[in-house]
Amino acid sequence: MSPSDPDGRWVTVCAVERLTPGRGVAALLPDGRQVAIFLTRAGELHAIDNRDPFAGAMVLSRGLVGATADGIPFVASPLLKQRFALTDGRCLDEPDNPGRSVAVLPCRVLPTSGTEPIGRSSAGARVG
Repeated sequence: MSPSDPDGRWVTVCAVERLTPGRGVAALLPDGRQVAIFLTRAGELHAIDNRDPFAGAMVLSRGLVGATADGIPFVASPLLKQRFALTDGRCLDEPDNPGRSVAVLPCRVLPTSGTEPIGRSSAGARVG
């Protein structure tokens, strides 16, 4: 728990400066879940479950990031290439199959406080 997170729900996963637009990173949460964090080229931050529901592998953070013609940001699995909407987790290639969607986690960027040691900064991508 910290002053910027009084309920203890948010977890800092990385400094936002370490994220590359259009690419993903994986993070291990304190409860053991793996999450894939994406910073889109449009500057939007997204967090989804890192597990590909088709292959069962923890690989979505390594997928290709893009957007549909309608502007929906997605990640394409690096294994079987199914596309998952970063906004709601649905599989864009099988929209009528909810069993093939991924969990979406809330995320936010906090400003740098400048008072915390490296590695414990309140700045950066946080999921909750």
